[in-house]
Amino acid sequence: MNIHEYQTKELFRSYKIPVPEGRMAHSANQALSAAEQLGGDGWVVKAQIHAGGRGKAGGVQMANSLDEVQEHAESLIGKRLVTKQTGEAGRLVNRVLVEQIHQIDTEYYLGIVIDRSSQRITLIASAAGGMEIEEVARATPDKVIREVVDPAVGLQDFQCRKVAAGIGLNGKQIVKAARIMKSLYRCFRDKDALMVEINPMVTTTEGDFLALDAKMSFDGNALFRQSEITDLRDFDEEDPKEVEASGHDLNYIALDGSVGCIVNGAGLAMATMDAISLYGGKPANFLDVGGGASPEKISNAFRIVLEDPNVKVVLMNIYAGINRCDWIAEGIVKAMTELTVEVPVVVRLAGTNLEAGREILKRSGLDYIHADRLSDAAEKSVEAVASGVAA
Repeated sequence: MNIHEYQTKELFRSYKIPVPEGRMAHSANQALSAAEQLGGDGWVVKAQIHAGGRGKAGGVQMANSLDEVQEHAESLIGKRLVTKQTGEAGRLVNRVLVEQIHQIDTEYYLGIVIDRSSQRITLIASAAGGMEIEEVARATPDKVIREVVDPAVGLQDFQCRKVAAGIGLNGKQIVKAARIMKSLYRCFRDKDALMVEINPMVTTTEGDFLALDAKMSFDGNALFRQSEITDLRDFDEEDPKEVEASGHDLNYIALDGSVGCIVNGAGLAMATMDAISLYGGKPANFLDVGGGASPEKISNAFRIVLEDPNVKVVLMNIYAGINRCDWIAEGIVKAMTELTVEVPVVVRLAGTNLEAGREILKRSGLDYIHADRLSDAAEKSVEAVASGVAA
């Protein structure tokens, strides 16, 4: 789960991480009022969407007058902002963040992630702030400093000082930066975050540190104990199908292919997507119905998959263990009877109560494509997309 920049900065304030003074606005008039409240003679108007690369896409505008603040806000709010991370459709800007402009001396990068290779929280820093850290790591890996955190003791002071010195800080700067790193780590740990990023973290001409931009994402599996974070969720930034699927306890992620997948188990879902690709097709989604899927749950999965206009065939691939093939079959019959299914449906069942499931499907008289194996199901699905009719 992601949150907006202004929300991340509010979290930072609660951990005493220095951030610029700012106000969020839903309209040009609110943006003008925000600038008046902030005071000063220069402001920045920043589009609030869940995607990086806003600056290069025109989503961050400098204003030297109140009129310019209002003009920039009016041009951004209601606009679809297209960045490297949004895809061609872009993201609709519903709000902007108005902040005072600060005189910047130096820019740095500071972030915390969970490193998969070490399976530990890792502090990342660079003197090349304001740039995409992935590009910096690719082009000049020596400019990126990593410090792995031992979970038994947490982030230590000496590690923070080591990182601060490594990005060129000295004297009192090291002390201030180390304090920010420790606070950032506590915020990351306390809130079950997956990633927190300050890019850039700057020093001003007055010698102060500021988190000029901020990004944070959280572990969705831990949200049950993070109610205050769950309240920050912006459903407008998410695919409506994914939001609806989560309400039915379905793990759904929309993709850009034509084979709609309904599978039980994340591993089997990944294998199904790989098999589709192997035979020259492209999956339209990842969908894991999980264990113990009821007929109603299967029917809901069908409906959500079919809401995607790009879906040209539905592939149902179930290996029943906790699940039962007869439950799955009842769900397929329920879905294909109640919904308007205008695309071919490929069904591969295996495991618990297989014969009972096949008998239910046989008695239903429904028109579907039977498959015995995963490879068989993937191949028939791709063929059905190519032919446009059920084989």
